[in-house]
Amino acid sequence: MYQQESGLFDFRRTEVSPLLLIVDRRDDPVTPLLNQWTYQAMVHESIGIQDNKVDLRSLGKFPKDQAEIVLSSEQDAFFKAMYENFGDIGMNIKRMVDDFLQVAKKDMAKFVDNYPEYQKMHGNVSKHVTLVTEMRKTVEERKLMLVSETEQELACNGGQVAAFEAVTDLLNYESVSDIDCLHLVMLYALWYEKETPVQLMQLFNKLASRSPKYKPGFLLKQAGVDKRTGDLYRNRDLLNIARNMARGLKGVENVYTQHQPHLFQTMESIIKGRMRDVDYPFVGNHFQLGRFLKDLGEAQRVARSSNSIV
Repeated sequence: MYQQESGLFDFRRTEVSPLLLIVDRRDDPVTPLLNQWTYQAMVHESIGIQDNKVDLRSLGKFPKDQAEIVLSSEQDAFFKAMYENFGDIGMNIKRMVDDFLQVAKKDMAKFVDNYPEYQKMHGNVSKHVTLVTEMRKTVEERKLMLVSETEQELACNGGQVAAFEAVTDLLNYESVSDIDCLHLVMLYALWYEKETPVQLMQLFNKLASRSPKYKPGFLLKQAGVDKRTGDLYRNRDLLNIARNMARGLKGVENVYTQHQPHLFQTMESIIKGRMRDVDYPFVGNHFQLGRFLKDLGEAQRVARSSNSIV
C-alpha cells in the first residue's frame, strides 16, 4: 500500500507532530450522571437503543409495525437531527406532520401511483411521533425538567445550601425515580464531599430509606476529589473561578444544557497552550519519568488488588 497508494498516507506528513491525549474516565464522573436533552440520547436513556433498534413492546400495546423501530441517520432524514434538543425536535415533528398532510391531500388523485412513497412517509411520521410522545410521557412522569434543572445547577454552579435543599426536596417527590434520586445525591457528593460531610450523610440515609440497594459512596472511592486529575469544577484556580463568575453574570441560553463535559475544558487548554503538565505528564522532550513510573506503579497495584490485568 505504501508503494502503490502512497497518497493515502499524506495526512501524516505534518510539521507539527500529532498529540495523543489519554484521559481517565474518573476525571469526569459528572457528565454520565446528567439527563440529556438531545434526541438520540433521550431515546437511548428513556427507552433504549440496541443495534439501532428501539423496542417499544415493554411500554404498551403498539401496532405491529411500530413495536420495534429502526433508527438510522443514513436512511432517515429526520433522524439526522439526532443531536438537536427536545424542544426543537417537537417543532420539527409538527412541521413533518403538516408536510405529510399536505402531500397526502395533494397527491390523493395519484394515490395508487404514489402508494409506496406514501407508505414510507407515513411510516416515518408515525415512528417519530410515537417516540416523541413516549418521551414526553417519561419527562412528565419522572419530573425530568425539574430534576434536570437541579442536576445542571449541581454540575455548574456553587451554592451548598441551595443545592442541599433542592436535592432534599426532590428526594421527597414520589414521582421522581430512584435512579434520578441516586444521580442527584451523587452529583451533590462529588462537589461537596469535603465541605459538608454531615449533610452528605443525611442525603445518603434519605436515599437508603427510598432504595436500600443504592450505595452512592462507592462513587467517591472511585472518582472522588482525591482520585481525579485537573480542576473538574473550575473552582481551584483563581483564573477559572473568575471565568465562572463572568459566565454566571452573562447567564446561559438554556438552563437544561449549560453543562460542558470536562473534556471540552481539557481540549481548550491544549489548544491555548495552558495544559498543566503536573496534571497531565507527557512523553516527549520533557518526559517526566519519575511521575510516570509512580503512576504506573499505582495502577499496577490497584490492578493486582482487583484481580485485573493491565
